[in-house]
Amino acid sequence: MAVRCLIVDDDDGFLNVARALLEREQISVVGVASNSAGAIRLMVAARPDVMLIDVNLGDESGFDLVDSIVGVDSSAPPILILISTYTLDDYIDLPVPGAAAFVRKSDLSGTTIRRILVDAAHGSG
Repeated sequence: MAVRCLIVDDDDGFLNVARALLEREQISVVGVASNSAGAIRLMVAARPDVMLIDVNLGDESGFDLVDSIVGVDSSAPPILILISTYTLDDYIDLPVPGAAAFVRKSDLSGTTIRRILVDAAHGSG
């Protein structure tokens, strides 16, 4: 089964690199967004299996976006993964209810996403 992914990040360079990396690893990137409004619009339209959400979205917060997504009525909500260039220890706001995992951008891979999806399906996210 193909994994459908939506990437939310305000850095165009990262969006391009992440899309290329994940698609090489058989993750279907169904869209990219640079802000919360675009992310929610694409989430509803594309119905991804997983969303990668940057913690720092310019003037917006990835934490707030996770809260907004959790509030959207959806029969099949995506698995939410927070991403950042920083480590988990750099954020005092974690854990974030609704987010299945936190991944450093440098550790992002198709294998990592698939592992998180398996863990979430087994309730150990």
